[in-house]
Amino acid sequence: MLLLNPLNHKRTYADPKTREMMQKVIDFFETKGLEKIKADWHDKVWNHDFVEFMQENQVLATLMTPAGYGAEDSRWDTTRNTAFAEIAGFYGFTYWYTFQVSMLGVCPVWMGDNEALKHKTAKLLEEGGVFAFGLSEKEHGADIYSSEMELHAQQDGNYLAKGHKYYIGNGNEAAITSMFGKQAESGEYVFFATDSKHETYECVKNTVNEQNYVAEIALHDYPISDEDIMERGPKAWDNMLNTINVCKFNLGWCSIGMGTHVLYEALDHAANRKLYGGYVTDFPHVRQMLTDAYCRLVAMRLFADRATDYMRSASAEDRRYLLYNPMVKMKVTTQGEEVVRLLHEVIAAKGFEKEPFFEVVAHEIGMLPKLEGTVHVNMALVVKFMKNFLFAPTEYPEIGKQNDAADDSFLFDQGPTRGLGKISFHAYRLAYDAVDLPNVNLFKEQIEAFRQLLVQAGPDESQSKDIDYLLALGECFCLIAYGQLILENAPHFAVEDALLDQIFDFKVRDMSRYALNIYSKPSSSAEQKRLALEIIRAPIADAERFDKIWHEHVYALKGRYSSEP
Repeated sequence: MLLLNPLNHKRTYADPKTREMMQKVIDFFETKGLEKIKADWHDKVWNHDFVEFMQENQVLATLMTPAGYGAEDSRWDTTRNTAFAEIAGFYGFTYWYTFQVSMLGVCPVWMGDNEALKHKTAKLLEEGGVFAFGLSEKEHGADIYSSEMELHAQQDGNYLAKGHKYYIGNGNEAAITSMFGKQAESGEYVFFATDSKHETYECVKNTVNEQNYVAEIALHDYPISDEDIMERGPKAWDNMLNTINVCKFNLGWCSIGMGTHVLYEALDHAANRKLYGGYVTDFPHVRQMLTDAYCRLVAMRLFADRATDYMRSASAEDRRYLLYNPMVKMKVTTQGEEVVRLLHEVIAAKGFEKEPFFEVVAHEIGMLPKLEGTVHVNMALVVKFMKNFLFAPTEYPEIGKQNDAADDSFLFDQGPTRGLGKISFHAYRLAYDAVDLPNVNLFKEQIEAFRQLLVQAGPDESQSKDIDYLLALGECFCLIAYGQLILENAPHFAVEDALLDQIFDFKVRDMSRYALNIYSKPSSSAEQKRLALEIIRAPIADAERFDKIWHEHVYALKGRYSSEP
């Protein structure tokens, strides 16, 4: 089963311990029930009950302790972490967010050289602590080069930390907040650990009017010794970016979980509601929207799951994950927004009512693409890979499914973050040429037309400095890499040809839409406009294929999952 169904939890896990833990998580939420989940959401109650449950069942300790620092079987397993992120997201952003920012909080510890602090962190995980990542600041936003948080050296060799942090999840309860700042005297970057219960650690307020606690923090001469310092200098900077690489990957999985829940809910509502003498699902436009939402959701999961394989198999010689990772953060989460938009069109005003889960997701789905700066931040990163990806492929050994019970140790020793433009990729054509389907073949024509646009009329000097223009090109490029990983992963899930071709139906439409955007740019030359029009295609319609997907995949989900008691 591609989509999660908590009432029919048949996912394959690497070991019995993981399966048991995931089932306990599902049981916790199913016992809590939708009514209580919604009541807590409306009342903006922070999820103390879930934190206590995770403490009792060693959830965060199991998920976030690398080999050698906790139980004998401890490991950092990205496949397991993403499975948990999907389940937590299925029941609500808040539960996923507590897990997500805890992961951000512990990663700088594991990446640092302070062994004593690592063992302390493992103990705090066993005790059920949650963690925080002290990066963002009110005045600097996504400008990570700036920091007002500083360590001031004292005569005794210790330090006093002074400054503010903003938008810090779990900042109200963090056993450790991994603070990113600078040495006041040298301007050198530094990571250090603070305790939210210390008298000089001020949790000023919750910066958002939400169930989540996203704190403003102030340190007032907080005492720091070398025992609290994780890393200094260039490696502290690299560890900050690499922490984001490891952890923000989970944003896409939350979006998948949230989208899956409301797909069940929207389908059941439409399939059981009669209007004008028939059921809502009898209307052709409703079937189209529900089928599009389903196909986009399946594509999200296929891509994110395959990107996990590249994360887990990464090495100093193979850093392809640095393209696929930000795409999970950006492309999968924006596709989640599109899924929810389509479903909202189907259920209309029902999506605003206070009883269904849809109200939560409609409000929160847009938060995910914006949790690391903006989509634009990730797109600016992605376009750095476009030239090598499209025009300079390199041979790599084939990557199989990476779902074994292994410790992903490379993620904590990724090395310097520079040199992205030198990363090479295997030939994307390998995945596309292995499939012979009408819309896949049509999409291949669009890819070639896009390549010709870049070769014959690529961005001039002015356009190369215009982020708006590069974003338009980046959208087309993302679709190519997105489709590649979907095709690579389809055999692992036995995705039938009809479903794969229906997925590429929407991909052909999306590529055409983005090409029209390039055509419409004020700075596009006449030649660029002409070549952009060559990309635009209409997907190949097939009524029999569409009906098959509707009846066997989409409508077949009716009644499969319900949050109702």
